Amino acid sequence: MKKIKLIVSDLHLGLGKVLDDGRINLLEEFYFDEKFVEFLHYYTSSKYEEYEIELILNGDILNMIQVDYRGHYLTVITENVSLEKCHRIVKGHPKFFQALKKFAESPKRSITYIVGNHDQGVLWPSVRAFLNETVGTDIRYKNIVYFFDGVHIEHGHMHEAANRINPKKFFLKKNVAEPILNLPFGSYFFLELVMKIKQEYPHIDKIRPFDRMIRWALFNETRKTLRWIFGLFKYFLKSLLNKDPRRQWPLQRIAKVFIESTVFPDLGDAAKKILADPKVHTVVFGHSHVYQYRQWGENSEYFNTGTWTDLTSLDISSLGKITKLTYVLLEYSEENATPVGRLKEWHGYHRIEEDVAIS
Repeated sequence: MKKIKLIVSDLHLGLGKVLDDGRINLLEEFYFDEKFVEFLHYYTSSKYEEYEIELILNGDILNMIQVDYRGHYLTVITENVSLEKCHRIVKGHPKFFQALKKFAESPKRSITYIVGNHDQGVLWPSVRAFLNETVGTDIRYKNIVYFFDGVHIEHGHMHEAANRINPKKFFLKKNVAEPILNLPFGSYFFLELVMKIKQEYPHIDKIRPFDRMIRWALFNETRKTLRWIFGLFKYFLKSLLNKDPRRQWPLQRIAKVFIESTVFPDLGDAAKKILADPKVHTVVFGHSHVYQYRQWGENSEYFNTGTWTDLTSLDISSLGKITKLTYVLLEYSEENATPVGRLKEWHGYHRIEEDVAIS
């Protein structure tokens, strides 16, 4: 039987375009439910109908960190908090999850979910059970790495100081009323600093390059930008002096986070190190939101799947809003058990009209 694997990442599903009270959800980042439905339909019909197909969701599929819990953005996240967030995300994207359920109806198709830094809540057993029930199949969950047939897939946050989590301690259980997620530095930073800015500028973390955004903001929003920069330094200093045992990081780690601080990190060096292993011929990351393809030698390839969210570029060569629904297709031939990867962009079926995404 012919088979393929489809890899997508960084969809960032939130509460949906419209909130329960009828207001537009300014923090929603995924507006492509219909295109995702078409994407799965295309790869399960016509010539692909009889294929063995695995859909690999490579992290940050659910934007759980950016979903409030009863009006608050918590850093103390229990299993029940994560489960309630997951329920609300599923409710906000019914077409997306119905498409997953339809995809999984055939025994020839499977779904694998690799946990990222924005959907760390998927580590909880009850969240996994709820997602399994929602899509009507037993999803294969991978906490960090998924390896098969010489292909190494992971979200990519483990190669960045700010978002790296402790692989031996996903949950904190000591001196707490009930277990909570062991959040990385980047999650605290996002929830306590970035989210305050996003209330006024929802797309602040979707602009690149980061240094040009800062220069533009200093020129056009001088007072606010200086206040943010002061707040940034104050936050790093406060982190160094923090006595909370749940969030104590050594000076070396804080310094590395500060040096690496960029919204769009380049993970090429990390991929190159993994490809030094002769058992690996292909590395696939997400996380950076920048689609990429590189080769090192004859049999070493690196793919980054990019994101299905809107970006704004301040680079003169790509100035303006960028939306590319990129993914990686791994295809097996009848003669070769080693899959061949391709970086692709999904354009969707032709549509005469559609709603404008307003946020």
